[in-house]
Amino acid sequence: MRSRFSRFEMAQDDPIDEVQPGSPADRRESSRTPAAVPAETIPRARLDQDALRVISRLQRNDYEAYLVGGCVRDLLIGRIPKDFDVATSAHPRQIKRLFRNARIIGRRFRLAHLTYGNHIVETATFRRDPDLSTPEAGVEEGGEGEAEEAVEAPEDLLITQDNVFGTAEQDARRRDFTINALFYDPTLSVIHDFVGGLADLEAGVLRTIGDPHVRMAEDPVRILRAVKFATRLSFRIDERTWDAMTALAPQLSRAAPPRVLEEVLRLLRSGTALGAMRMLRACGALKVVLPEVDAFLGEREDTAGAERADSLWRLLEALDNDVHTGFVPTTPLCLAILYLRIIEQSVDLSGGPANDPGTGRGPAASDVLATAERVLEPVAQSSRIARRDYSRAVRILDRQRRFTMPASRRFRPLLFVLSEEFPEALDLFRLRSAARGQGWDLYEGWRARRELALSAPQEEIESERRAARRRPRRRRRRRGGGGEDGPSPGAPGGN
Repeated sequence: MRSRFSRFEMAQDDPIDEVQPGSPADRRESSRTPAAVPAETIPRARLDQDALRVISRLQRNDYEAYLVGGCVRDLLIGRIPKDFDVATSAHPRQIKRLFRNARIIGRRFRLAHLTYGNHIVETATFRRDPDLSTPEAGVEEGGEGEAEEAVEAPEDLLITQDNVFGTAEQDARRRDFTINALFYDPTLSVIHDFVGGLADLEAGVLRTIGDPHVRMAEDPVRILRAVKFATRLSFRIDERTWDAMTALAPQLSRAAPPRVLEEVLRLLRSGTALGAMRMLRACGALKVVLPEVDAFLGEREDTAGAERADSLWRLLEALDNDVHTGFVPTTPLCLAILYLRIIEQSVDLSGGPANDPGTGRGPAASDVLATAERVLEPVAQSSRIARRDYSRAVRILDRQRRFTMPASRRFRPLLFVLSEEFPEALDLFRLRSAARGQGWDLYEGWRARRELALSAPQEEIESERRAARRRPRRRRRRRGGGGEDGPSPGAPGGN
């Protein structure tokens, strides 16, 4: 059978080096010659022209410059890259002098953003692993830059500063996985492989560069990235890498919450959310990054837990199916999807009736709203979720009951379908209907109502708004009396 990379002729005197486990210092001191692999068959049409422009100018000014990372990986496996990142020997201020459209960003990790219209080419200087024994390692360009954050003790492998410039090889060896450390020179159509990434790409194996326990300890978020790459690319995780992931999953609690949230959102938008969440649970990471979801799933031996897990898995499967058609869930919708089943269970256990599409029944508004706020507020605080995203997620969850409510003086469907959060609420209702296998006609009906409402005369809309503002007078509650206090507290209200 012909090899996936048989079109790339590898020179016999330039074999791909296997990276042996070792310390960061060992990786820095390595000086092996990389495999230089011709790659003429990578379609030039798939390359980003702005990135090529950046590389060309850097090389004309005697700097090394390559496409690097995920874009090279995707080009080799036949995917169309979303982003094209450039790595170069030029320092940020040297890049700034060459490009008038350059903007230096970052403090801990300084790099250049080169703007071409609405497109940005991210250009980073080659880095190397910092020497944790020297406090000045975090100062860039021979002491001209700002001093970085305090250096952790050598026995603590968590990377807190990473702005030490190096060579292309040092830059490759400090990256996370072998398949993400390939450099492509589009001028010569050559791939430079310092770490055996081509061999792992051919074998479909996800492997860390160097000792996996060291790599995961340096940055525990790599555990989430490993899950992302393994599920999206259908790669097998190397056994030693998997052992490190399971052993160091608790270290994710030390990672910056915004970074963790960003990776979780990427998993939900990847089209492989179901497989990713199962893998997170298998390696023990789910109980660290999403403890409420992990607790909801319960133990594998628990029958009730298995049923709860199945309800969440079917919801994530419905999400994956939609993502495969081009659907991109918003951050509030992702939060609502993750915590929907938990909130439904909490409302049910508190005495509210089941909120199933098509039943015409649902829990009281106060139950759903209060439960959603109680569940999501601590999550928003711990993960530093923007207040607007948290509030919108709560409203999306609260609005689900309205899809099964009949029109009344207190509920006016026209105003509901024109509300700001209706599109995301309808997206969630669609996913719920697909996951449970019921309520699809209701979804189609609401979608049709939305289309009609968007073309409704403004006079009709204003008339509905005036009618909604007119509330029937309530009789005053008499002391000691009953039955004259108006509608019951659980009656639905509002639009």
